[in-house]
Amino acid sequence: MKRLIKIQYRRRRQNKTDYNARRVLLESNKPRLIIRRTNRYIITQIAESRKAQDKTICSANSKELVKYGWPESFSIKNLSASYLTGYLCAIKALKKNIKEAILDLGLMRSTKGGKIYAALKGALDGGLNIPCDKSVFPDEKRLKVDNKIKEKIK
Repeated sequence: MKRLIKIQYRRRRQNKTDYNARRVLLESNKPRLIIRRTNRYIITQIAESRKAQDKTICSANSKELVKYGWPESFSIKNLSASYLTGYLCAIKALKKNIKEAILDLGLMRSTKGGKIYAALKGALDGGLNIPCDKSVFPDEKRLKVDNKIKEKIK
């Protein structure tokens, strides 16, 4: 008797997509706040999915913060930069009449008080309505956000 081998989808084999989690997010029919962390940047996007096609509505990258007065000698992937990147994405989304979204973490590991949740807190403070648990946010002491940059983003 031969054994049947189930071959996973290519993006699952490459550890890029969790299809079960994606299906649940897409069934909500709300825009998704996508937060990704690379080795150099924090990237946030608001995306909608129609007919299995994702369309990016707006995005913000932490390297955009330099335009708003972020010192070039500072890291653009720390907690403060993550917070401001989420805040910037929320301001851009509100200009395009997006008022609510759901969080899409992808395959990233969820760590309480991490950079992902700093970006989420920035998006919430920017005016987006995103369902989440407030206990996962980093402390205000750790964020150390410069209000001058925050005012320039508005």
